[in-house]
Amino acid sequence: MSNFSLSPLFRRSIGFDCLSDLFDFALQSETPNYPHYNIEKTGDNSYRISVATAGFNKDQLEINLENQVLTISGKVTEEEKNDTDKEYLYKGISSRSFTLSLRLDEHVEVQQADYTNGLLTIDLQRNVPEEQRPRQIPIGRKNSEQLLEESQTQ
Repeated sequence: MSNFSLSPLFRRSIGFDCLSDLFDFALQSETPNYPHYNIEKTGDNSYRISVATAGFNKDQLEINLENQVLTISGKVTEEEKNDTDKEYLYKGISSRSFTLSLRLDEHVEVQQADYTNGLLTIDLQRNVPEEQRPRQIPIGRKNSEQLLEESQTQ
């Protein structure tokens, strides 16, 4: 793959460094097709990631969060890979190690993770601080409250 730079797109923007990093992350990593997973929106600010991990137990799964990248990995031991005692007539359940990385938004936090019936679920919550929520900026002269405050301080 040749080097691809998005810097011309960000010349006239302020504070979109994270968006640039997101594009870099997307271009560097291939889209995984194993294991299968869903991302659900369960509320206005809540999400759930469900990962199909049939054949794994809790001890073989690991969840890490570093620099807003959620990494889910499953490790199959060499003993399980080289188990010659079993003869499969058909093997449809894959038993291979995997790593799944998902980039989270700046204010998305991991709430909890559960493992039930071969399905790993991770609940996420978006917590945007009040000062960073969208607000309307008034246009024009100072409003009457500001004028009243200024007159009281003089």
